[in-house]
Amino acid sequence: MSSMRIDDPNSNLLFVGFNQDSSCFACGTKNGFRIFNVDPFKPTFNRVFTPGSIGIVEMLYRCNLLVLVGGGANPHYPPNKVMIWDDSLRRVIGDLTFRSEVLAAKLRRDRVVVVLREKTYVYRFNDLKLLDQINTRPNDKGLVALCPDSSKTVLACPGISKGHVRVELYDIRKASFISAHESELACLALTMDGSRLATASVKGTLVRVHDTHTGAMLHELRRGIEETEIYSIAFNNTATFLATSSARDTVHIFSLQGSEGGAGGGAEAADEGAAEAEAAQATDSAGNPGNPRSNLAFLSNLLPSATKYFASEWSFAQVRNLARGPTICAFTSDPDSPNSLVVLSADGAYSYSTFDPREGGEAVTKNVANFLSEDNEDAMNLLPNTAPEDAGGAMAGALPVPQQAAPPMAPAADTGLM
Repeated sequence: MSSMRIDDPNSNLLFVGFNQDSSCFACGTKNGFRIFNVDPFKPTFNRVFTPGSIGIVEMLYRCNLLVLVGGGANPHYPPNKVMIWDDSLRRVIGDLTFRSEVLAAKLRRDRVVVVLREKTYVYRFNDLKLLDQINTRPNDKGLVALCPDSSKTVLACPGISKGHVRVELYDIRKASFISAHESELACLALTMDGSRLATASVKGTLVRVHDTHTGAMLHELRRGIEETEIYSIAFNNTATFLATSSARDTVHIFSLQGSEGGAGGGAEAADEGAAEAEAAQATDSAGNPGNPRSNLAFLSNLLPSATKYFASEWSFAQVRNLARGPTICAFTSDPDSPNSLVVLSADGAYSYSTFDPREGGEAVTKNVANFLSEDNEDAMNLLPNTAPEDAGGAMAGALPVPQQAAPPMAPAADTGLM
């Protein structure tokens, strides 16, 4: 998950989420929405609405088109409508209306994905034509993942059964069903090209990585030994590292460069502060860094019931997170800083950290800020009333304007379309 909704009546923040390449993040607030640059951290632009609550903001890289959904106690748009906002025109250019609240939306250059409690809809972006509708298990978290790579079209969402993920491989017209966990799903993430899927359950102790085409489990990554809530999972652009944030005070970074299959084993001092074992750094045959291996792995032969525990891979590097409340994390898109991680918190905290891609260990925090601070709000007010720009100063990747289109009528009473 690269975004989160915030349900705190005392907070001005209703939503925060990264764009597709984690170069920016968007905030939905009680009076509009804001866009920030990730690295370097700086406010980019602000839109104030009256009434103004925006519950979901999805960017399309750095271009002028966004998806907006109303939220909060005083929504600017109905929470059951998805609005396509063109910031260069300062108006809505398309919308989709549903019978129930929109829980999530995802955007890429050719698709719009909308999540309701028991349905996920897929639309073509340029004309908002309905392409697919998927029945899911009750999905109150709005779980969905859409790969950003325009050469691939892969979508992951909850299946019908508990702990199952449905992966739609639209390019080859195949659906893959993965039994990821015994418990309910808590988090989903896809690699840029959609070839790998990472999942976590409500137990929050394990993250599993699967091949989306075969369904095979490639890694079983252990966050800790005590149950907790996992808020986000993120792959880096090359799928060589994975990070996860949770209700504990540590963001864990795992190496995916070692041997696949999850049998490498490993242990570390867990979030809870108990040292499980002395760990030796693992490397593969090519010398790439791997996740720590446990010196107690031999006990799996003596304690068969603990085999899965000892077989799990533990984190390669860690970021100490001092923020309060839920968090999301993402690797930066800068090719010159592939070992950089940004963490955003529901309390407005921003942190930028780097880790050693060979040795791992404790990451170094390079920058901290608060994107809800009055200083940033003042800076927003001083910005010219323009859309976000790319590094060259021109509008980045503006798309053809989607035509206003009424979505098709619902074929049955259980669909969410009006």
